[in-house]
Amino acid sequence: MRLPLPENSAPQHDELAVQFDAQRRAFAANPMPTAGQRRQWLDGLHRALSTERQAIINAISADFSHRSADETLLGELMPSLHNIRYAQRQLKRWTRPSRRRVGLAFQPASAKVIYQPLGVVGVIVPWNYPLFLAIGPLVGALSAGNRVMLKLSEATPATGQLLKTLLGRVFSTDLVSVVLGEADVGVAFSRLPFDHLLFTGATSIGRHVMRAAAENLTPVTLELGGKSPAIVSADVPIEDAAQRIAFGKTFNAGQTCVAPDYVLVPRDRIDAFVAAYTQAVTGFFPALDDNPDYTAIISPRHVARLEHYLTDARSKGAKVISLFERGQGRRMPFSLLLDVSDDMIVMQDEIFGPLLPIVPYETIEQAFDYINARPRPLALYYFGYDKAEQNRVLEQTHSGGVCLNDTLLHVAQDDLPFGGIGASGMGHYHGREGFLTFSKAKGVFIKQRFNAARLIYPPYGKALQKLIHKLFIR
Repeated sequence: MRLPLPENSAPQHDELAVQFDAQRRAFAANPMPTAGQRRQWLDGLHRALSTERQAIINAISADFSHRSADETLLGELMPSLHNIRYAQRQLKRWTRPSRRRVGLAFQPASAKVIYQPLGVVGVIVPWNYPLFLAIGPLVGALSAGNRVMLKLSEATPATGQLLKTLLGRVFSTDLVSVVLGEADVGVAFSRLPFDHLLFTGATSIGRHVMRAAAENLTPVTLELGGKSPAIVSADVPIEDAAQRIAFGKTFNAGQTCVAPDYVLVPRDRIDAFVAAYTQAVTGFFPALDDNPDYTAIISPRHVARLEHYLTDARSKGAKVISLFERGQGRRMPFSLLLDVSDDMIVMQDEIFGPLLPIVPYETIEQAFDYINARPRPLALYYFGYDKAEQNRVLEQTHSGGVCLNDTLLHVAQDDLPFGGIGASGMGHYHGREGFLTFSKAKGVFIKQRFNAARLIYPPYGKALQKLIHKLFIR
């Protein structure tokens, strides 16, 4: 059944069409911006973010009820600023036509690939990293010479309004526009006939976005998440692995699409891992209340969702180890879950919070089998210093990206593509791959006055044609 739209939705949807048409007309007037123009766009974006860092920290914290300032600096501002500078440095190389080989049979001729902007790009931004996950696609799309419309999450209204103001100072709305509004606006946004649409969010919503985009044959990049595993090897120092996993899980209170969602631990090392993980987490956060380093859960609805996971797991036999008493407001304590099973919701849905299930294994092959029997995750983390086993992890599992002996940080590497596989998404962005995602790689075959191809024109059966067949069809 289709739900009725709010009474004020029609004007909002009309405004979307107006903004889209303005960007399309502006693109038609300047379909191939120079590298210098694109570099200027990126420079303005860098200045806006750099000079307004405190306002950004304040807005994101307001949306979360409390977000660690350092986590905003490290997880949002720093990678965004680095990404912009990296793109500026690489633009000349990225935009240069690529020369390609022409076979002897087609000479004299030349061939090249030119990288042409697609047009108007739509970006749907999630709430968990509302700056970084807006700026990353924006940088890729602007580097490729496109116009961009950003739909910010309704769950982060303060950040959305701030970005609308900041970007409005730097860009005309026919180059970059920020769209705010509730879920119905997001639905209408996904139905616009973009030249490319990038969505970051839940797998369930990604299916709806892809279905809407299909009506316009709009190509999509989907960044969806899923349940990213961490593997603790049989011989890695347990304190090393536990501390690095703890950092990846506790950053942003676990509200990260590439956070470790569960950890596979040799059965005889589980007690040691629990002790080491507990020591690492309590070392990071001696207390939750009034701790400026600890980020809150985004909304009461998500607190209730996570509490339901715990209640369901306990009712089905899981042992829950809470590392703290309940914190103030939406500061949810970290918990480890033992004796988990597949019928628990916490082992079916992406957790997106400070809960970490532990799954025992006997051999590394069992760990691989466990991962490979499930939908392919956005990230996979392996902890162990044996290079042969590291290679086995890379070759015998599938995931969007991998960290060996770390978590999260592959996403911050400017020169690595980022993207999912299967249920965790499709397509890539970041770095050169982002430039290519938002460009049309147009193959161009070039001949001048002399035309050797006339030798194969009809009528067929001439002696020279038979010689060509003999020389080249073999």
